[in-house]
Amino acid sequence: MQMDERKQKVLSAIIRDYVSTAEPVGSRTIARKYNLGVSPATIRNEMSDLEELGFIEQPYTSAGRIPSDGGYRYFVDCLMEREQLNDSELIVVRESLHDHLEVNMLMQQATDLLSQMTNYTAVVLSPEVGKTTFRQMQLIPIQPNKAVAVVITSAGIVESKILDIPEFLSATDLKKVARFINRSLMGLSLDKVRMALFRELAEKLKKEEQVLSQALEVIDEALKAEGQERVYLSGTLNIFKQPEFKDVEKIQTLLGILQEQNTVRHILNETSKHGINVKIGLENDHQGFRNCSMITATYQVDGETLGVIGLIGPTRMEYSKAMAAVETLTDQLSLVLRKYFRR
Repeated sequence: MQMDERKQKVLSAIIRDYVSTAEPVGSRTIARKYNLGVSPATIRNEMSDLEELGFIEQPYTSAGRIPSDGGYRYFVDCLMEREQLNDSELIVVRESLHDHLEVNMLMQQATDLLSQMTNYTAVVLSPEVGKTTFRQMQLIPIQPNKAVAVVITSAGIVESKILDIPEFLSATDLKKVARFINRSLMGLSLDKVRMALFRELAEKLKKEEQVLSQALEVIDEALKAEGQERVYLSGTLNIFKQPEFKDVEKIQTLLGILQEQNTVRHILNETSKHGINVKIGLENDHQGFRNCSMITATYQVDGETLGVIGLIGPTRMEYSKAMAAVETLTDQLSLVLRKYFRR
């Protein structure tokens, strides 16, 4: 929709002021604070037109105006200047994310960082389990007929289990089995490991077939240890800081949704496409998110989507800063995860 420059300036001023103060904005406030070069009367006329166009609304009689969902949408698409994080913020992000060895720790750290940087609620959907790959197995004898199998995956997941072994198998035989498994399965994901031909492996290790069978069970457990994609959440209490959520019913509904991992997982998967995506108010499909805005982005390795980063806040959101934070975390997470998931 086309809008003349003066209306754009008035709308932008209303949004900036309302985001800052959470109070309805009047024409005198705009004239005093934003130096648009026109009188309060002229601004009132422009506000009347913006209201007719559906970009602003009057919350109650004799009040100023507040942006509508449509006004925020026009602002984000047409008026907003995109920000970037400053150098000190970038350093914090890079140092925080590059220090972790396990994916679980990395995901939680990314979620915490995003929440702290924005004061909104952050949610991250972990990589799919099928993307996790087998890295290494060790078979360590502990008794004449017992050995410990230790499996390490690319996501840093460690699974261990005590195996029963035939007494005639020596420590050298166990090392042989481990070397063969490592050579055969290194870098394979869960779905491919399950498809690996056990008969072919067993044919080459007939004497060690019993140990091989148990070892593959441990590998299978390690690679599916995370279950389905995990939801990481941080900054839930930030919702209470927003005046829009003083309504107990609203906050109970939202908090209830955030506690349901399957629902959050579905929402994130449904709302995310490549790039930064913004859903404002009624644009959100889930009823409980209709009073919120959600910014999401996918993180990837070698062009393959691994998971989703999301930020949830009021429609009165600092969109430019929030989008910059999501974009930066997405880029850095994609970079760090290359060492875990790159083929």
